[in-house]
Amino acid sequence: MAASEKNVEPKWYVVHTYSGQEAKVFDYLNGLVESGEYGDLIKSVLMPTRDVVQVKNGKKIKTTRRDYPSYVLVEMALTKETMHIVTDAAGVSGFVGGQKPQPIREEEARRILGQAADKGARSQISEVPFEIGDAVKIKEGPFKDFDGVVDKVYPEKGKVNVMVSVFGRSTPVEVDFVHVAPIS
Repeated sequence: MAASEKNVEPKWYVVHTYSGQEAKVFDYLNGLVESGEYGDLIKSVLMPTRDVVQVKNGKKIKTTRRDYPSYVLVEMALTKETMHIVTDAAGVSGFVGGQKPQPIREEEARRILGQAADKGARSQISEVPFEIGDAVKIKEGPFKDFDGVVDKVYPEKGKVNVMVSVFGRSTPVEVDFVHVAPIS
């Protein structure tokens, strides 16, 4: 390593991967970080993902989605050696910026890192199967087999408010997405 490359400060760079190769590239680069083989040259690797809950056929299905498909972020000191290590990894098509990669702005790096740290156990419903005004039938619970109309939708909770008729009066009932079926 040249003397001028020793004092290069690590910054976040975006690595472009071939479609579907993000996890493979992440695992490889993360292995290099964990081995400590490159010391402070390659500090960390990030593949921002989020857990997403979808409702399909009345069942909640939890999946992991990538926030930035085909991209992996690497915190590293940009030297000829580190560029060679990263670009020669299987599944990497290169850096964003080509032969002269530019680091992402510090505030952008903080935002992405904050989202990854904030992710925690939060999941979100990505596909809301109901809209206000939809006619639905409640499938489970104390109001099983009641027909109603969706009054409010709470995607973050995975619930809907359904207006059902109880003793001739319209009554709101909060029900999970999975306990409600559209009336065809």
